[in-house]
Amino acid sequence: MRAWEVARPGGRGGQRLRSVERPIPQPGAGELLVKVIACAVCRTDLHVVEGDLEPHLSPVIPGHEVVGEVAALGEGVIGWAVGQRAGIAWLRYTCGECVYCRRGDENLCPRSSYTGWDADGGYADFAVVRADYAYPLKEDPPEKLAPLLCAGIIGYRALKRANLPPGGRLGIWGFGASAHLAAQVAMRQGAQVHVVTRTVAAQELAMSLGAASASCGHPPEPLDSAILFAPAGELVLPAMEALDRGGTLAVAGIHLTDIPSLRYERHLFEERNLRSVTANTRQDGREFLTFAAEHPLTVEVTPYPLEAADEALTDLANDRVRGAAVLMVNP
Repeated sequence: MRAWEVARPGGRGGQRLRSVERPIPQPGAGELLVKVIACAVCRTDLHVVEGDLEPHLSPVIPGHEVVGEVAALGEGVIGWAVGQRAGIAWLRYTCGECVYCRRGDENLCPRSSYTGWDADGGYADFAVVRADYAYPLKEDPPEKLAPLLCAGIIGYRALKRANLPPGGRLGIWGFGASAHLAAQVAMRQGAQVHVVTRTVAAQELAMSLGAASASCGHPPEPLDSAILFAPAGELVLPAMEALDRGGTLAVAGIHLTDIPSLRYERHLFEERNLRSVTANTRQDGREFLTFAAEHPLTVEVTPYPLEAADEALTDLANDRVRGAAVLMVNP
């Protein structure tokens, strides 16, 4: 099968991936073999490729927003059928036994593993996933579904972590794949959304989706909640400063550059809160996909053929992608 491997973690610019031929993987007990139709390109893939995240498997096939069809069932799989539409997401395995799993916080499991980091992902013709970590999907256009499987799910969890009150004022820093979906969820829930992003194209997209404001400056009013999607630690300070009393900032990325020194009185006092977001639970995924089915979202995508995976990552790194980049693998 066709596949792309991380050529050398830490490589920036030029060729980030190498094209290879691999045997089609075989599903083990409890697993599905999925023929990949589409795979969205996530900034986490970029962090894996550029070495911002320590390599867990080398070489590794990136990609964890996979839409495909079940091609084969491993031994003991029930509830799935060959030909069924399936989604593969970031969270791949948790132990089910630790204190975090038992209390419903499986995203914090110390033995958790992740698609496209600990195991091969969807920049390939086929991928394998445990059946109990796959999502059944609708027969919607696959390029519109793929970004929901990480950008959508993690944006949804970030929104929950931001503790947005009903009808509240939400600020969003950075406006890529995840942000443009989380913004729509918040607006469907009655929030006013203010977007801070440096590119004019992203500002225009935010306004077209219903944002109350979009600029590269300061939000026009105090915020009840905020989400930082850009992996830039220096943005934590202006986002915290924009919060009203008792407001909460959720940092959505798996990687963030260093945060400059906070001034207690200016950034944290008056019970402002700073919270991280760590992966997601399968319950988050189920809740978000149900919400998206009941409240259809506008999913902006920039499609690429599988052969252009390296170009897609380069475009993402240089903010040239509108919405989400999606590899069309077997359309």
